[in-house]
Amino acid sequence: MKIIGIAGGMGPEATCDLYLKIIRNTPAEKDQDHFRVIIDSNPKIPDRTAYILGQGQDPRPYLIETARNVEAAGASCIALPCNTAHYFHKDVQEAVRVPVLHMMNEVASYLEEKVQEVGILASTGTLRTGLYEKALSGVGIGSIVPGADGQSKVMESIYLVKAGKLERAREIILEQGRLLAKRGAHAVIAGCTEIPLILKQGDLRAEVVDATEVLAKACVRFACEN
Repeated sequence: MKIIGIAGGMGPEATCDLYLKIIRNTPAEKDQDHFRVIIDSNPKIPDRTAYILGQGQDPRPYLIETARNVEAAGASCIALPCNTAHYFHKDVQEAVRVPVLHMMNEVASYLEEKVQEVGILASTGTLRTGLYEKALSGVGIGSIVPGADGQSKVMESIYLVKAGKLERAREIILEQGRLLAKRGAHAVIAGCTEIPLILKQGDLRAEVVDATEVLAKACVRFACEN
């Protein structure tokens, strides 16, 4: 049986969320039916958005070290429960021998032929690098993102989640999600691993696409198919 690896800590609760969703998406009737999962939760990885914006330390050495730890422990694949960290996906993949799953590509594959316009709630680093826009345009889907003021509020919400202030974070993200739906988004991607902790299916008139859930299903699919 293949072993699922998680190079996490970005943040710790988002890592737990991915692991829980892997468990819930695994077809199992008893403990022994579940996949072995190896997690290195490394919250010391520098802020990915800060680095992309030219304001922080390069996280790549820490990401690579964490991924190599998971690989050395026996993982057959690696998941990164941080959307913005996928800006460094190529660097991480080149540093290990096992597949590093790509969250944006998995989300684009999930949405292909389902919708025409998608709203994106994500970190400024993720938006600045166009990670979702590139993946979605590759399958013919257009993107709608918050304006400058709205994006500042999205970032405020993300950091409130990291600080454990979920109620206020949820109020902010609901407002921004509703604005994207009003602008024509047929679905809204919860494209930061903190956002699915406060934004759920049914909260908006548009479908909420939980990128962490999509990644969890990709992990299970990989483990089952191989």
